Amino acid sequence: MAIEKKIDCVLLGLLSHEDLTGYEIKKRMDTSLKYFWGASYGSIYPALGNLVDRGLAEKRDGAENKRNKFVYSITEAGRGYLKEWLQAPAERDELRYETLLKLFFGNEGGVQQAIAHIDAFQKKIEKELPYLVEAEDTLKKVIDIDDAHQYYFLTVEFGIKTYRAYLEWCEEAKAMLGKEDKQK
Repeated sequence: MAIEKKIDCVLLGLLSHEDLTGYEIKKRMDTSLKYFWGASYGSIYPALGNLVDRGLAEKRDGAENKRNKFVYSITEAGRGYLKEWLQAPAERDELRYETLLKLFFGNEGGVQQAIAHIDAFQKKIEKELPYLVEAEDTLKKVIDIDDAHQYYFLTVEFGIKTYRAYLEWCEEAKAMLGKEDKQK
């Protein structure tokens, strides 16, 4: 398989479920996929144009309310491309958190600054975790209706377990740093 951009595969994956506008794709990226993947409009629209140029997706006018909206759909060639990518091993899985980067260099900022970063990270996780739990509850009710739901469920379960581990780590890290701060 030629070296592909992951955004191409993400878009084709979304289009494999339903026809979507660029706006709807971004909305799904910011909700369903936000816990493990993201993209901006600045990367979505050029990638959609490229997929159309390559014959992997089609674009049709779906103007509503006098707005110029284009609706994108996956082609058979696009489905083949997506399936080929799905069969290939993952090239890399990475964890990139600015909080951890700042914590790694935390000695320069001091204990209180490090704890503040951990607190902010913890609040973010505590705010987002209920959405994953709600998605889990919803998916449990429909998991037997459509095979796709079991795959959604697996990603939600991963997110819940990961977020709970993050919260546990936050408490442990703050306790460790708190002890260090008292010793100074």
